[in-house]
This record gives sequence, C-alpha cells and structure tokens, in this order.
Amino acid sequence: MPRQVSVGLVALAVTFAAAGCGSSSKSSSTSTSGAASTAAKSAATAVSSKIAAEVPAPVKSKGTLVVAADASYPPNEFIGKDGKTVEGMDPDLAQALAGVMGLKAKVVNASFDGIIPGLAAKKFDLGMSSFTDTKEREKTVDFVTYFSAGTSFYVKAQGGPSINNLAGPCGHKVAAEKGTTQADDATAQNKKCTANGKPGVTVSVFPDQNGANLALSSGRADVGMADSPVAEYQVKQSNGQFKLTGQPYGTAPYGIAIPKGNGLAKPMLDAVKALMASGKYKAILPKWGIQQGAIGNPQINGATS
Repeated sequence: MPRQVSVGLVALAVTFAAAGCGSSSKSSSTSTSGAASTAAKSAATAVSSKIAAEVPAPVKSKGTLVVAADASYPPNEFIGKDGKTVEGMDPDLAQALAGVMGLKAKVVNASFDGIIPGLAAKKFDLGMSSFTDTKEREKTVDFVTYFSAGTSFYVKAQGGPSINNLAGPCGHKVAAEKGTTQADDATAQNKKCTANGKPGVTVSVFPDQNGANLALSSGRADVGMADSPVAEYQVKQSNGQFKLTGQPYGTAPYGIAIPKGNGLAKPMLDAVKALMASGKYKAILPKWGIQQGAIGNPQINGATS
C-alpha cells in the first residue's frame, strides 16, 4: 500500500496522528528479495530430506512458497526500514519452515481480509498473518497451529476509559482491523450491550492496524482491540500515548493458513515440529519479544472455538 508505516514510523504515526494508512494499493505486494534481510537470513535452517519428500509435487516444482501477510501488524509482520521488505515473526518463521521443506519463501504484503480468498484463488500458497485458527475459518482453509495469543484492549494513556473485559466497551467507540476476530467480537458485544439495556458499541473497522491506531490517537475511537503481542507493541511504540487496560481474553492458537486439502498441511506440521525440535522456533520468538506465545504441540486444524 502507498502509505505503509514501518516500525520506525509507527511511533511517529501514533504521536502525530498524521499520514493516513489507506489500503487501496495493498495488492502491490512487497517481498523478501534476493538481497535478503538480516531477519530472513537468521531464519534459514537445514533441509529435512524426509519432510521435503512429503511436499506435494505441484508445490515442490515451483520451488518457492508465496506467503501472504498483512504487513501492518508489528511485531508479527510489518514493512521494514527499507520500505519494502516484510519483516517480523511470521516472515522469519515462513523462511525457516520453507527451508526445512527444501523450498524458498517469498513473503508478500496483502490485505488481511483478502488472504484467505487469495488462497482459494491460488494467488498465495500460504497465509501467515497472525490468523486465529477458528472452526469457521477451517471450513475454507486448513491450519497448522504454531503460536498462542489472546486479545488485549488499549486506550489513551490520559483520559482513556477503563476496560476490564469484553463487556467493558458498552457505550464506547472501538477501533479494530477489518476481518479480525476483534472486529467480530466487538460487533457481537454491541448486540449484547443493547440486549441488556446498555449503550451499544460503535465499531469502526479499518483496512489495517495502522488505521485503527490513528483512530484511537486522533480521538475517533475510545478503545483499540488487537492480538495481545500486537497491542503490547503498539503501546511500547506510542511514546506514552497509549496504555493497556484490563486483562487479555480469548487465548487461542494462531494457524498457518493453507488451501483446503492440497496436501501441504502434513509437511507443514512436520516442519513446525522440526523447528521446535531444533531450537530454531524458540530462537525466533524472543527476537521479537513474544516468546510468551510459544506452544509445544502444533496441530492441523486445532481450533478451540
């Protein structure tokens, strides 16, 4: 997208509430290139001939997995300082997983709500973009779980409301990214609030996380909702403008999204297990400060709800 905000600029965007973050050109993908980033290099790992043999022939013949990520969700995925490379936990893991399978990974930027349709259309081979593995999404794609996260609330540090749990947003304006579980949860909570005779929740959804952050900093929203590691990162990068409030809820697994039934789920699961066994998995997560989300038992389609 033309107004992508890199890690260095996230804080500036939050502080000055300037430079909008539209999504109109998110289809113009960026990727890790031949001049691989330090992050990509550090994620490289040894090929497992056994797992490489499990890779479906059509995928193996391509040699490269096209991995889609919405690069507005640091520290999980974001545009790096060079203005084009997708960096973060998911790109690092994508590179490492592809290496185990004897493949390369090309990580491209895409709108979050366009990734699963893009998998069905064979535009992408994988979606690694902080997807919560849900039973509803499993109807469309297969998932291999690899991380665990909940949802956190964050507000303005000065004058922000105190939101203790999911019932707290009644009567408030909530900002969330389009297509996320947070947007769904806030919308569902609006109905619960009004059914109980309380003021409803005004839900504003944005094409990317940067837009949600700017809505909060500019006063167009009272509360931001995002995955816990992402919310914590936004607070750290806000130069004191934001703070976390209440406790995270809804801890659930992240999943690598794979086209339904294409044969890639099993080798992907084995690749995740191989990274865990080698120690590479636990080496990548602390780099991004999110080791608390590590899991030890990856599964195919491990949704909890």
